[in-house]
Amino acid sequence: MDYYGSNIQRLIEALKVLPGVGTKSAQRMAFHITAMPEEEVRALADAITNARKNVHFCKVCQTVTDDEICPICRSKRRDHRQIMVVETSRDLAAYEKTGHYEGVYHVLHGSISPMLGIGPNDIRLKELLTRLQNLDEEKADEGSMTESELIVATSATVEGESTAMYILKLVKTLELPIKVTRIASGVPVGGDIENIDEVTLERALRGRTELK
Repeated sequence: MDYYGSNIQRLIEALKVLPGVGTKSAQRMAFHITAMPEEEVRALADAITNARKNVHFCKVCQTVTDDEICPICRSKRRDHRQIMVVETSRDLAAYEKTGHYEGVYHVLHGSISPMLGIGPNDIRLKELLTRLQNLDEEKADEGSMTESELIVATSATVEGESTAMYILKLVKTLELPIKVTRIASGVPVGGDIENIDEVTLERALRGRTELK
């Protein structure tokens, strides 16, 4: 039944498409929006429209950005021979908050999950392999003896562990001279990276072990 009129009902239904937003939460947000000053509503609508129009994936690490290459990948202060693989841009942000990681990232935008029909070709693994091959070529051209490291920081779930093992297999198959490590078990089993506190993430990063 339509209790509020078609405009509010359409707004409620539109808000329900957001993750974690049910009917009651959508109603609260809809009523709040209709009570906001008109200029604030316009600013909110413009921010949503501009973000959808201008935000895309970084050409290098695949995180979301409104530039061709994100600020982390552009930074000369970061160690570009140390790449941390994460599942989402939210995980990247979580590790950045620790303030103890000086390398760069690669965002997969998911993990391998046969149960959900998500295979290796459905996440950003192809881009990762291309990046690793280019890194190996750059190292050879420069004659650098610095060891490159791939830190696999996928979640401690069945899907995350499967993705980590798949990445290790790919690196071994291609015989890339890259050290592959896995974050330590300080991250609780079944835990999502984005929901874990900074201290635990720092300890997991510092306690990482080599995958063989």
